[in-house]
Amino acid sequence: MKARYQYRIYPKQSQIIPLAKAFGCARVVWNDSLAIYKKAFNQGLPRPKDVDKQVITRAKKTENRAWLSEVSNIVLQQSFRDLQTAWNNYFSSKKGKRKGKPVGSPKFKKKQSRQAIRFRKGGFFVHSCSLKLAKIGHIPIVFSRPLPSEPSSVTIIKDCAGRYFASFVVEVSKIIPPTTTKAVGIDLGLTHFAILSDGEKIENPRLHKKLLKRIKKANRKLSKCKRDSNRRVRAKLKLAKLHAKVKDQRTDFLHKLTTRLVSENQALAVEDLNVSGMVKNRKLSRAISDAGWSRFKTMLTAKSDKYGRDLVVIDRWEATSQKCSCCGFSGGKKELNIREWTCLSCGKIHDRDINAAKNIKDAGGLSESLNERRSDSKTSTVEANRDETLTAFKPRQLSLFEV
Repeated sequence: MKARYQYRIYPKQSQIIPLAKAFGCARVVWNDSLAIYKKAFNQGLPRPKDVDKQVITRAKKTENRAWLSEVSNIVLQQSFRDLQTAWNNYFSSKKGKRKGKPVGSPKFKKKQSRQAIRFRKGGFFVHSCSLKLAKIGHIPIVFSRPLPSEPSSVTIIKDCAGRYFASFVVEVSKIIPPTTTKAVGIDLGLTHFAILSDGEKIENPRLHKKLLKRIKKANRKLSKCKRDSNRRVRAKLKLAKLHAKVKDQRTDFLHKLTTRLVSENQALAVEDLNVSGMVKNRKLSRAISDAGWSRFKTMLTAKSDKYGRDLVVIDRWEATSQKCSCCGFSGGKKELNIREWTCLSCGKIHDRDINAAKNIKDAGGLSESLNERRSDSKTSTVEANRDETLTAFKPRQLSLFEV
């Protein structure tokens, strides 16, 4: 299976301009090609042919696009192929041929947004402490972990915070961890990020909330800056660095959590939450977005395939919070402030979240059959405290790798 390995790179001052030229030329090829495709589509004409020759080969001979020759041709070709893939994915999704969520139409790229260029084999070479790129040279790189195999391509990325990264596509083999018979149900929440069926509660770090005051202050300063001024550029960079810090901390937290869950359990069950619909709640949208539930599920799915584990995604309409995990009695819908309740059918006192995690595990078929269930009884509810704690973020230690 293929995977991406991403590392931080540190281009020299003399290499920043060649990289900026490569980003700009790739962006122009994308925008020119997209304009041709959209013009033909709006006029009801078939898809134009030889567009790559029009925006690359012939464009280099014109006065307005002669500077395309200053960068590697590999970068320009890959940019056009990326647009072709995005254009095909859009229509495949529209016709229902593509699985998953609907894919939107490709958009024009901006100079101020995240920049990316891709090199295939022949356009880059990996050395012990550097990465050689065509028409750019050797760029220092920090290998935090060794590459498992020879990369087939590399994507150079510049984010909005001004940082540079190299993302390699490599072939990896499945990891076979020690066999275990453990299974777990996972219920996602806000007070606690995840509640496991074995009773463990994983605290929600609320990383965006920690820096919210600084982000708001940076936003206010940015709004007062004059447009196209150096002061506005500095203010925008400061705000981008704050958002990048939150993103990196959240990614680190989710990676460590998903790796631990997949390593310790042979089977996992998680609920299919409608996150896009839940964020429309104006009172909880910021907290839900801060938690990163969608990315957690994506990582958990990918790592389950990588480690050979079984992942079961149960239906979102399963009444996991309404029924007793011991006898199966359904007590009806409960308000969010009800954190603890007693089942009058069997007398069991339930923590709302742990009970939901056990029901998720049962619904996924990961536990033994339940006891006989009775239907003619009621439930009583008790409000619980809402104490919240935060977990500290520990950065990953880097190590060098020799080729």
